[in-house]
Amino acid sequence: MHAWLALLFFLAQPFWEAKPPEQWTSHEIDLVRTQSPWTGVVGPAPDVLTWLATAQPIEEAEAEARLHRGNPEQQPDPDYSDYVAENRERIFVLAIGYPTLSGLAKESDAWRMVEKETVMRVGSKSYHAEGLFPPEPSDPVLRLIFPRAVKPTDKSVRFELYLPGLPFPEREAEFFVKDLSYHGKLAM
Repeated sequence: MHAWLALLFFLAQPFWEAKPPEQWTSHEIDLVRTQSPWTGVVGPAPDVLTWLATAQPIEEAEAEARLHRGNPEQQPDPDYSDYVAENRERIFVLAIGYPTLSGLAKESDAWRMVEKETVMRVGSKSYHAEGLFPPEPSDPVLRLIFPRAVKPTDKSVRFELYLPGLPFPEREAEFFVKDLSYHGKLAM
């Protein structure tokens, strides 16, 4: 009877809780990277995928994806990787995939505007982006740096985004904190 209950509990857990990343299938890796609690699609069209890039399950899924593609040495921008490694305890990164870079301003003024217009809201508190890594043709991902101000007791974290170069550049993304647990800890 106890074995049966343990099996039911095991089956009720999401696969990312039930087995280590090295056992995830390619399909499961894609699910973590596109349809997990650490990701969200933001409209209107063209829809953009947002994800908490420094969340442990996302980082593990990206590492496994590189292994499955046969490119384990391919890493993100070294400046970005170094920055995250040096500041992991005080920041997290919200990443936004750009569907197209056409019409995207390269000027630093546009990116300063992103930092001014993009806001993270946690309860009644607001935080502006502390910095960013802009998208590039070789890596069409905008990475926004935010302070690690979210606590496990918070209800949600909402981002009011300004995404230059897209029609309807003002968008919102929301993540529910209770869903962001990974192995019993808040993962952002």
